[in-house]
Amino acid sequence: MYDYLILTTRAILMEAVICGVITGYTRMKADKTEKRIVWVFALTGVLLSLFIAFMRNTTSMIDSAILNGYVYAISLSAFVLFLVFTLKPFKDAKNPVIRKIPWIMLGILFMTLIVYAMPEVWAYPYRVQMDEQTMISTDFLMAMIGFTAGLVLVVVTFLAVEKCTMRLSDRAVAVLLRLELLLNAAMRLSGLFSVFFQKKIVVSNHTMFTYTVFVKNHSDWFIFASLALVCLVSVLLWIQSLRQNEPYTNPAEHRKIRAKWRNIRRWATTVMIVSVLGVLNITVVEAMNSTDVTLSPIEDATKVDDENVYVSFDLVADGHLHRFAYETEKGVVIRFIVIKKPNSSAYGIGLDACDVCGETGYYEKDGQVVCNLCDVVMNISTIGFKGGCNPIVIPYEIKDGQIIVPISGLLEYESEFK
Repeated sequence: MYDYLILTTRAILMEAVICGVITGYTRMKADKTEKRIVWVFALTGVLLSLFIAFMRNTTSMIDSAILNGYVYAISLSAFVLFLVFTLKPFKDAKNPVIRKIPWIMLGILFMTLIVYAMPEVWAYPYRVQMDEQTMISTDFLMAMIGFTAGLVLVVVTFLAVEKCTMRLSDRAVAVLLRLELLLNAAMRLSGLFSVFFQKKIVVSNHTMFTYTVFVKNHSDWFIFASLALVCLVSVLLWIQSLRQNEPYTNPAEHRKIRAKWRNIRRWATTVMIVSVLGVLNITVVEAMNSTDVTLSPIEDATKVDDENVYVSFDLVADGHLHRFAYETEKGVVIRFIVIKKPNSSAYGIGLDACDVCGETGYYEKDGQVVCNLCDVVMNISTIGFKGGCNPIVIPYEIKDGQIIVPISGLLEYESEFK
């Protein structure tokens, strides 16, 4: 249960906060047409995320790195254009098309947040069902309870942030929106650099590599910062509610004003509560729930030269999981796994890492390969194919009774390993 509570919370909590700020800002500032623009993009994002989730889990046609690269690039471009077209010269423009551009960019940002975060979440029930092979089991029920609890927490966070955002002044809501989008942009930029390195689109340099690794290794900090911003807003609203002195002309109007501020305090309190619960989920609960599985040791390859790592069939013919590695000039140990597929002469080969859970690795349990972070059981027959929590695919060839893994193919993923 706790696995999917933690996974769901970690996957979309920050996105829920940012989307709540966007919708609150939109409800405050947008006219009817501008609101429609934002909602259309949001709906498009939901439909696209469902389609991507379906394709990832039923086909091998989706290259997650390339897809995410497009999402990162579109998100960053929309953020920059939003900042530009909300500057005073453009805000005061007489051309109505120019005045709509910020809302189009905000809608695109909303869409990319959903497309990036939601496909994995939509896929969790499918993965649990594949793991359990049936929906009639205690494990399936507990996993779905955790998944549902995570969704409820995130939805309440979204609604509470939206309600609080709508009570801010124009200046305060504008600052909050830009700060939240800036945090998102910092993470998307890191992801884009990572894709560039993997696909050799750009040559890595020290600054880009250091930035990418820092953001990836401290991604929780960005979640905490996003929550801290809305918590600060909630505290300010609380203080404002205690000092409110809105004028009124009769007792009925006074009661209405008091009821309004009581409602604001409740939503502000809700923001603080769900923020604390979210932080506890991805810190204390995750630490308590973690199973300290010891990964099998890295084995010596048959041979390593300047170009390839060689693994003899004799080393991996027993049908068990075997782990090998190559150490780069920077001292980074890039691990990959090999396992002979059941009832077959083929081998499952991939990095000891995946696009979803990172380089936490895999372990063998009761003849099955299991992700060390999310406990998803791999279908051994699909190891070597893209998608889901499967190991990241790497190039290799079979020749003369050996598996030959080119070092250049491993170096593409150097940034994946700490």
